[in-house]
Amino acid sequence: MISGRRPSCCSFRGYLGRAAAPGDSPSSRSQRLGSNMLQLRYVTEQQLAGFDQYQYNAVDTNPLSMYVMQHLWNRIVKIVPLWIAPNLLTFSGFLLLLINYFVLCFYDWDYTASGSELIPNWVWWFAAFSTFSAYALDSIDGKHARRTQSSSPLGELFDHGLDSWATSLFTLSWFSVCVSPVDSPGFSEHKMFLLLSIILLNFMLSHWEKYNTGVLFLPWGYDLSQVMLVGGYLLTAIVGVEIWHKPLVFGYYAPSVTLALVIACSIFLSLPQTMYNIYTAYQKKTLKKDSLYEALLPLVSPTLLFSLLTIWVTLSPCDILIKQPRLFLFMVGVAFSSVACRVIICQMSNTRSESFHSLLFPLALVVFAAVTGLLGKLEESAFMAFTALLTLAHVHYGVCVGRQLSQHLNIYIFSMKKRAQE
Repeated sequence: MISGRRPSCCSFRGYLGRAAAPGDSPSSRSQRLGSNMLQLRYVTEQQLAGFDQYQYNAVDTNPLSMYVMQHLWNRIVKIVPLWIAPNLLTFSGFLLLLINYFVLCFYDWDYTASGSELIPNWVWWFAAFSTFSAYALDSIDGKHARRTQSSSPLGELFDHGLDSWATSLFTLSWFSVCVSPVDSPGFSEHKMFLLLSIILLNFMLSHWEKYNTGVLFLPWGYDLSQVMLVGGYLLTAIVGVEIWHKPLVFGYYAPSVTLALVIACSIFLSLPQTMYNIYTAYQKKTLKKDSLYEALLPLVSPTLLFSLLTIWVTLSPCDILIKQPRLFLFMVGVAFSSVACRVIICQMSNTRSESFHSLLFPLALVVFAAVTGLLGKLEESAFMAFTALLTLAHVHYGVCVGRQLSQHLNIYIFSMKKRAQE
């Protein structure tokens, strides 16, 4: 734990009541006040106190990770300069995923370019490179933090917060490969929404498990999915995207097999393993929550979120998912990340999860107005406006939380230096 942190103020009253430093001019005080007013204090005093007591506790039993990938990461981390901050590695990996996603947006905005020559071959090579690089950087950031003795709760929150968004970016980028042409079986827009929802809920399941047990049991599917994604992009670059549009054994197509495997792994592997770990903690009397209501609280907002989104997809008068598949699925990923980040903060600070995320109220209003026909022809415009505001709000939330914890722990996010005491 980093010592010598600066005292933290978590309310506007703290900012407004701050005494002027000697030599402060009225203009400098007003600029500082304006800047601080824009930095909302999303993390409460109770949560900050919880972060002070936080200890990382994770279990990795995945054979692929333990016996193969960890040896590779141990070699790679040795070439990282010691002056580079671990969070810089994490953020660089996320930026690579974002760039890859935007490249695919340019060539395949509406998921119709697959099976044609509209997507250049170099895009698949870059997708393989960016996916592997992001996977590697996400795997070595913690090792580099321990190597440089710069581990902090901020680093873990930064890592898992970006992971909650990156999970959807991985999936949405891969859809450009396996969405088949119109005249052959493949992922329809509704199947894409179903698959993305299942993958995101599996991510939430891991952090809900930690919320109750205090231990992050690293899911087996993560390493396997990353290796398969990289291999899939490489195969596409070498052979061509049409390989995914031909039937495999017994006449089944790759997209259908992928969806079946994800559903089967979720039902028969992820969920039973999570319930077993929670039951084991209950038997050992190490559960963090003492009632079923408190234990299930983090699942309320995700359940309501996907229920509202499903209602919108099913009852939309203009078929919003069909009309704007990429933008709608992007909005799903951002909305999920916004909900997941709140749960991760409560889980790490050992505080009570909120019952309803504030995002659900405007979303419910938009969905209600859309499915009842109140928006009429404005549904698509309202959807775009909501997506833009949601994305800006989520980015603002992430920046503010990062700055707040940076100040509280007396460290910089992207530097190895400590903050100067004020």
